[in-house]
Amino acid sequence: MAEQDGLSVLAVDDEKPALEELAYLLGADSRISNIRTANGAAEALRALSEPGRIDAVFLDIRMPGVTGLDLAGTLARRKDSPHVVFVTAHEDFAVNAFDLHAVDYVLKPVRQDRLAEAVRRVEERRTARAKGGSAPEDEVVPVELAGVTRFLLRSQIRYVEAHGDYARLHTANGSHLVRISLATLEERWTEHGFARIHRSYLVALGHISEVRWDAGHTTVTVGGKVLAVSRRHARELRERLVNLPGQRG
Repeated sequence: MAEQDGLSVLAVDDEKPALEELAYLLGADSRISNIRTANGAAEALRALSEPGRIDAVFLDIRMPGVTGLDLAGTLARRKDSPHVVFVTAHEDFAVNAFDLHAVDYVLKPVRQDRLAEAVRRVEERRTARAKGGSAPEDEVVPVELAGVTRFLLRSQIRYVEAHGDYARLHTANGSHLVRISLATLEERWTEHGFARIHRSYLVALGHISEVRWDAGHTTVTVGGKVLAVSRRHARELRERLVNLPGQRG
């Protein structure tokens, strides 16, 4: 019975040595009970159509014909699709992975400890889905800085500022511009403790250190930054803050 509770995964890579290495590393993780392999997207689709549960696909991106991004996009349209972890040597697809709601983005050469973290995130999402949820407790957000892709956790983000079709993520250590709109992030993150306070701002409620209501004007302080709250969002903000876990009426 314990084995049935383990993760069942599919490893996909068009290069045989890389596929064998990935399967070996996944097999060393005690949380995984079943591993299938596929040499490319076409083989992966066949494996996914066969009987048997697959919880997650560990997927290379640059493959001939149908790429890993193409395959992930197809899977995203399926009901109860397997979770996707990209395993690639290329950093420049991280933003696309974010758009496809990938669980993680692991760079080659793959380290066992880094892969173990990706497996942990898959387990977290599987648990959330089993409880009726659709998202993990936290989310990995890829950001680019001087040509290098770095990975933030959603919980590190204090507030988000609109920049047209882009958004600037503000953390304790700086800010990062990502190619996604504020409206999209609002839709995705509202259930995770973020609130729209202005047409230009989305804030993490847990990072608000001060709220001021003064003569009809409302402001919040987040990480030492004072942000204006528009009139149309002030009432909703008050209600959200009152109902935060741990707050007393």
